[in-house]
Amino acid sequence: MALPILHKSKNKVAQKQDMGFVDHLEALRWHLVRSVVAILIFAIAIFINIDWIFDHIIYGPMRSDFITYAGLCNLGQKLHMGDALCMPAPNVQMQVTQFGSQFMSSISIAFIGGFIISFPYIFWEFWNFIKPALTPREIKNTRGSIFWVTFFFLMGVSFGYFLLAPFTFSFLSNFKIGSLQALETKPTLDDYIENMVNIIIGTGISFELPIVSYVLTKIGLVTPAFLQAYRKYAYVIILLVAAVITPSPDWMSQTLVAVPLFILFELSIMISKRVENENLRKEATFFSK
Repeated sequence: MALPILHKSKNKVAQKQDMGFVDHLEALRWHLVRSVVAILIFAIAIFINIDWIFDHIIYGPMRSDFITYAGLCNLGQKLHMGDALCMPAPNVQMQVTQFGSQFMSSISIAFIGGFIISFPYIFWEFWNFIKPALTPREIKNTRGSIFWVTFFFLMGVSFGYFLLAPFTFSFLSNFKIGSLQALETKPTLDDYIENMVNIIIGTGISFELPIVSYVLTKIGLVTPAFLQAYRKYAYVIILLVAAVITPSPDWMSQTLVAVPLFILFELSIMISKRVENENLRKEATFFSK
């Protein structure tokens, strides 16, 4: 009687290990469903409080009392730079050109905000989906990945919102063509939200560079020597990325994006070196046994 029971238990283990394509799709479906539900919950909460959120968060970089304008100006004074860091706040009146624009913009703000707030949970669901395919050693090596991915993403989002967005909107709104004052800037609400999303999400993704370097070095696709050899090409790509994610064409805004990305790239090289040294030590330990 013991042999059939043992045989059945082995079959159950094999069935759990050898999930079919349909089983993977089913698992993925539920991870996606839970992620969407999380976004919806936060989106509904944002939509209920849309007036306060628009006035104090979405419209924040357009207000003269936004923390960045006063903060940078005070910093310039303390560094004896005069008014070099003082920026004029945007002085424009936004408009809508369609009846449903404000309502649809409220929906967009709610879902984008819901995605940003629920990003840690969404990545946690993604991690749980790929975790069964990893070995115990790989799981151990990627411990803390949820925290660090979330940390760099939110740091990039904060950088884009508190620094890049004010620089961008201040420059674009105060830039004038000609001396006759014949033109008046009246951006649409859709245009403003689109630029804001590009800035925030763009910097959030760009700040994941150290995480990408860590993962690629772990799986052997990237080495510190490779990153150092192609450093000059990487700098050119960073400048191009800075030009893409900054709607403003002024050099100051693009430099404001490029410099942190340069620092993150150098940090990526340091992380890659550390990971490679750990891999070499583990290999030496393994062969010594």
